[in-house]
Amino acid sequence: MATAIQCRGMTVAFENAGEKFLAVDAVDVDIPEATLTVIMGPSGSGKTTLMTSLSGLHTPTSGSVRTGDRELYALSPSALADFRLRRFGYIFQDYGLLAALTVRDNITLPMRAAGRAIDPQRVVAVCEDLDIAQYLDHTPEELSGGTQQRVACARALLGEPDILFADEPTGALDSGNARRARSILRRFVDDHAITVLTVTHDPQFVEIADRVLLIRDGRIEHNLDAPTAAEVIELSERSVAP
Repeated sequence: MATAIQCRGMTVAFENAGEKFLAVDAVDVDIPEATLTVIMGPSGSGKTTLMTSLSGLHTPTSGSVRTGDRELYALSPSALADFRLRRFGYIFQDYGLLAALTVRDNITLPMRAAGRAIDPQRVVAVCEDLDIAQYLDHTPEELSGGTQQRVACARALLGEPDILFADEPTGALDSGNARRARSILRRFVDDHAITVLTVTHDPQFVEIADRVLLIRDGRIEHNLDAPTAAEVIELSERSVAP
């Protein structure tokens, strides 16, 4: 299977009160194309830092991150920003929607920023697929949290990214909307061949994942192909056992 994104020897160091610590510690990992990969681990384990470094949002202290023939952090800041805009999609826990813009303007903003043509019919089709077409002229503050999350999904899907990065995409949702968000991300993979990488505490993601990475103290302890939730829970508990 082809690799969507690869890192080798990636380390991310921070300094706090004069003391250095490693948020990501010499990680090697390959993320296969058109798969749903879930990163899980306790708070402070480095999972979000790992994802932001893989996604071009945080420059690692050392190591390499490649997608295709591109070494991400060898690009200039402006070239990297342009690459992210054209090739990557992002969904954040706080949705990242601009309050002053309508849903229509929010979901088309990245395409307009990239200078890409916008097909109004495709905008409507994507929104109908996610059941938000009736909200196109509304502002985010008029929408529920679950609807705002679907708007964030529509924005990512409309941009046709090669890789979608999702940070705690169900963290602020009730169980029903969380289930719907998980289903949407699975469909990104199955229906559109988009590679999805998500950081989550949501154990229900395990049941739909192609791969689960369990991270602790900045290192990947387990790299699991299609595990069950019970397997993930057992390994997680074993790693913290005295």
